[in-house]
Amino acid sequence: MGRRGGGKRGGERWRGGRGPRTERPQRADYEEPVKTNARFEEYYSQLGIYEDSERDDFWAALRRELPNSFRFTGSKGHAIPVQKILKERYIPEILSIEHNGAKVEPPTPISWFPHQLAWQMTTPKHVVRKFAPFKSFQQFLVSETCAGNISRQEIVSMIPPLLMNVKPGMVVLDLCAAPGSKTAQLIELVHGGEEARIRNVLRDLKQSEGREISPEGDVIKDEIEEEREKGDWSDQGRSTGLVIANDVDYKRAHMLIHQTKRLNSPNLIVTNHDATMYPSIRLPPQNTSDEKRVQNRYLKFDRVLADVPCSGDGTSRKNANIWKNWLPGNALGLFPTQVRILVRALQMTKAGGRVIYSTCSMNPVENEAVIATAIERCGGLSKVDIIDCKDQLPGLVRRPGLNKWNVMTRLGVLYDSWTQAQDDPARLVEGMFPPKEPLPLDRCIRVYPHLQDTGGFFIAVLEKKAEIRAKPESESQRIEPKTSIIAAVDEINARPANGTLTAPKIDALDEIAPPLASEASQSLTAAARQNQEIAPNEEPLSPRKHELDDQADKYVSTKRPKIRDEVDAAAPRGGEDRQVHWPPPPGAQLDITRPVETADLPEESGPPVDETIIPANTEPFLKPAAEDYKGKRNGGGQQNFEEPFKYLAPDHPELQLIYDFYQLSPHFPRDRFMVRNATGNPAKSIYYTSALARDVLTMNEGTGLKFVHCGVKMFVKQDVQKENTCRWRIQTDGLPVVEAWVGEERVVRLWKKSTLKALLVEMFPKVTGDGWRELGEIGEREDRKAMLLRLYNEIIPLQDHSKDRFGDNKKDGADNDIKGDAQNTSSSDVDEGGGVLLEDTKMGDGEDLQAGRDVGSDGEGGGEEDMVEAGVGVEEEEVMK
Repeated sequence: MGRRGGGKRGGERWRGGRGPRTERPQRADYEEPVKTNARFEEYYSQLGIYEDSERDDFWAALRRELPNSFRFTGSKGHAIPVQKILKERYIPEILSIEHNGAKVEPPTPISWFPHQLAWQMTTPKHVVRKFAPFKSFQQFLVSETCAGNISRQEIVSMIPPLLMNVKPGMVVLDLCAAPGSKTAQLIELVHGGEEARIRNVLRDLKQSEGREISPEGDVIKDEIEEEREKGDWSDQGRSTGLVIANDVDYKRAHMLIHQTKRLNSPNLIVTNHDATMYPSIRLPPQNTSDEKRVQNRYLKFDRVLADVPCSGDGTSRKNANIWKNWLPGNALGLFPTQVRILVRALQMTKAGGRVIYSTCSMNPVENEAVIATAIERCGGLSKVDIIDCKDQLPGLVRRPGLNKWNVMTRLGVLYDSWTQAQDDPARLVEGMFPPKEPLPLDRCIRVYPHLQDTGGFFIAVLEKKAEIRAKPESESQRIEPKTSIIAAVDEINARPANGTLTAPKIDALDEIAPPLASEASQSLTAAARQNQEIAPNEEPLSPRKHELDDQADKYVSTKRPKIRDEVDAAAPRGGEDRQVHWPPPPGAQLDITRPVETADLPEESGPPVDETIIPANTEPFLKPAAEDYKGKRNGGGQQNFEEPFKYLAPDHPELQLIYDFYQLSPHFPRDRFMVRNATGNPAKSIYYTSALARDVLTMNEGTGLKFVHCGVKMFVKQDVQKENTCRWRIQTDGLPVVEAWVGEERVVRLWKKSTLKALLVEMFPKVTGDGWRELGEIGEREDRKAMLLRLYNEIIPLQDHSKDRFGDNKKDGADNDIKGDAQNTSSSDVDEGGGVLLEDTKMGDGEDLQAGRDVGSDGEGGGEEDMVEAGVGVEEEEVMK
């Protein structure tokens, strides 16, 4: 990991070492931001979102700092043991701490979050970091966060995924996913119970395949009993669901990958498209029950999350700039984008499926108005209903959605209805005001800062009751016309006779027999037809960014710089300056002459009757020429090309080597391995995906769909210097997926905690007395330290004797941090060449390893998955980690 800010590269120069030596500028004194804004306070004070008695509490809460919050991640069987350590080891310690003469409040669980896996703490960060009594707790947080077992996430941000009622096997779309905190929750829900199901399958295969099974913990035992009745068993216990996470910004899409990669899910696809015109995704043809062949099949989603770009005024507790920059025009400019995203989400959802709409804004123009407009465009409550979730998440204090509100213009003028505002030149549309027809908007959920010491948030859970065909935007604003025949007669009678033989044009007749459209208009895509007509009094707005007036545009805050879900970790190296795909997504460059594709129906069934099918850019996805393939090092331009996804034949020679060496069970799928290169040959890495992810990638290859990420890196090629040794090692990311299906000859099981401790401390432990082969990398120290702290409550310096073996006595900055000797490992345990001998390792008091899991090697890193979750052994000459 590189040092933040450029380190000391380039001698004594600061800031990356470029340019002449200069003096570091003096840091200016920190000034507390002024948390006042006259229009902000005026609008929400008169809106009626709180009782008069709550006024002081509401505004005081908005001006306070937001408590720190975090969540235990991963499967339940993995997260609960880590949570147990917090409750049993660190909470008692914190209860005894005093700061500034007062007892410190310990972290408390969020009452409405399942299994108490979400916590918050009011103690400021700087106290936890610098106050000595917090040292052990702070080490726990840092080590588990680095290992990916704890994720920092704002409390209100955790609500939408919990209300989606996601079940294993469902297909889920997250339309505006970055930075990825909610996407991570969705992945965990899609994989719910998978570990328990696979353990149950392995029990059944134990006798037939002659394999051993390590004992499971109490949490897994309980899950096994639950999954027997309601689990997804169609793929040997593996999750058959899929999560597609999308973001319009390419850089943020890679931030999303970085956030979700720790979950190692083969059921995740990341795309880079404009959510207002997200393209339809093709599926392979399928035979129906009556043996008819359905050619044009498109993916429909069980659940869609639309956490849309918003003004973000609910985040003012953590983003103090909201107070300075808030303008009423921010919400007005985002309204059309939010409606388009929600309508597109409803189009792509199955009948009976759910769409969750959420914002971190308190403004009804971005919330209830968007819900009402989208429902009206989709055909009313007979097509889309609002689900009442008051019985879900007991303990969450909430307020109902608004049925009445007013709208503030950019100049601060308040209007109660569209009748008052329609003559105003301000950019307002009728949909921003309360609907004429009553809707159950009180079923929406509003969360205010003073209710449970959180940020402000809005959630609406919608159910698609029937297939829809959305009205164009402008049509939803029109007054219903007269019947065409009556209108034509009225128009004829109203026209005076002019004595000419030429019949005047009668517009009303066009309703009876519409004139032939021009060739260009006939070939409009569905997205172009829906969005080309702009509502009255609305200026043309770009699909990607709706411009505000010059003053408001300077301050507008959308989801792209959104603060409420920010993550501590930086974007992966090499992805910081990458921007957009080549060619650009449909939302950035709409081809209005592209022909419209058919719908999700058999070819013989005629035109579509439900949602609008939006094709992806049909230009071939070609690799740019060398002169166009510019990166940061070349100066100017960004690298924006993604290698294609090519699946390997199950009988590929390289895969056959892997099957034979690792003795993979025949019950492990062999048709889901792929590579990321145009040739389709396994050169460096082999990835593994789920079956549905494979179908999506293969059916949409070359269609212009912008796939950024899919698959878990399963095997990585390594240099081997001995015959009959497999050149492909199992990568850390893929180890949890494949380890249960590896043959017994490639697994080494540990039963002593002291042995595990020795293996964790020594970065390259010696298995036999034979020589070592040099490895070109060092394991992930963060994961090892987290396990040492979790299992032994010790921070032990890690050892790397491999450098002594290879005559490399140079120590870099990182090596200086790991000086010292490991406990329970004497000098006799280290051979001449360095490395702890496994057979000579002290066994201590012989206590059993409670986890009772496999330990093995992948040569990539000493992560927790390698140590406890399970691992794969290698030949005696290989390194165990």
